[in-house]
Amino acid sequence: MTRQPKSRELIENAPESQENSRFPDGFRILQGSQEYITYQERSSIRIWPSNVPGSYERHVHSAVEILLPHRGVSVVELPDAIYHVAADEVLIIPAGCPHSLTEGADILRHLLLFEPTVFLNLRDMASLSALLSRPIHLKGGTALQKDVAELLMCVVSCYFKKEPMWNTQCYSYLLQVYMLLGRDYLQSEPMEEQKELAPIEPEIMNSALSYIHQHYMEDITLEDAAAFAGFSKYYFSRMFKRFCGATFLEYLTKRRLSVAQDLLIRTEDPIRDIAKASGFGSTATFNRVFRDYKKCTPSQYRAIYGTTSTDRPDAQ
Repeated sequence: MTRQPKSRELIENAPESQENSRFPDGFRILQGSQEYITYQERSSIRIWPSNVPGSYERHVHSAVEILLPHRGVSVVELPDAIYHVAADEVLIIPAGCPHSLTEGADILRHLLLFEPTVFLNLRDMASLSALLSRPIHLKGGTALQKDVAELLMCVVSCYFKKEPMWNTQCYSYLLQVYMLLGRDYLQSEPMEEQKELAPIEPEIMNSALSYIHQHYMEDITLEDAAAFAGFSKYYFSRMFKRFCGATFLEYLTKRRLSVAQDLLIRTEDPIRDIAKASGFGSTATFNRVFRDYKKCTPSQYRAIYGTTSTDRPDAQ
C-alpha cells in the first residue's frame, strides 16, 4: 500500500484550526450533554485540528472519536479512567461513551470523528464487539501504534485535500486501522475466551448473521435464527452473545437502526415507510426505539444529518 505522507502542517494551515472554531458557525449542536456531530455534505467524517488550549465539557455522541496529539498532552476523562494522551499516542473513544477533554497551551493535535455504521455490515466485525465497545489507548511506540497513527494521518491528508470520493477514501484507511486492531486483539485474546467460542464454527455464526441481514425487515425471532443455524434457542443465544458481544435482539435492533439511519439521511421517504422498511412493527415502536438509542427522534435526526433541506410535514 502506498500511504500518503504525514502532514502535521495541516493543523496550522487548515481553516478550522482557529480558537473556538467549532462554535461560531453552528458546527456544535448540544442538547444537554448530547452532542450531534454535523458533517459536511455527503460525508460522515469530521476532523478538527487545533493548536490552541481549551476544554470541552462532559458530552456524548453517536460518532467514534479518535484523538491524535502531536505535541503536548490531552487529558480525557472517561467513565473507566482518566487518560493522559501524549504526542503520537492514539486514543479511540467508542460511540456513546461520555467523555470530557482538556488541552494545555502547548497542544497540537487532530481530533477525528466518524459514524461507525458502515462497519456494522461487515460480518467479521461482530467478533470484535468487546474490543470496539471500550476505549483503546495506543502508546509506547509499538509497531501497532505507529502503523495506526500513520494511517490516521492518511485520513487527515485525504480529508483536507477533498479529492473525488474522499469520504470513501477516508473510510478505506479507517477500515485498515480496525483491521490492524482486530488482528492484534484476536491474536492476543486469552485462550480461555477462545475456548468459549469453540463449540460454534465462525462460519456458522457468520451464516446466522447473514440470515439476520437478509431478513431484518421481517418479524424474525431468536427461534428463527437458532433454527436456521441448527441449534436450540438457548444454546444459540449463549453462543451468539459470546460471538457478537450482544444479544440477538440487540444485534437485530442495531441492524434495523442502521438501515433506518441511512434511509433518513439519503431519502425523503415518510417516517412510517422507513419504519416498515427497516423492520419495525409500527411507527410508534420505531420512534421509541430510535429515541432510546439515538437520543433524538427520527425527524430530528433527519433535520441534522439529512441531505434534504426540509423534513416533509407529512412524514409522520
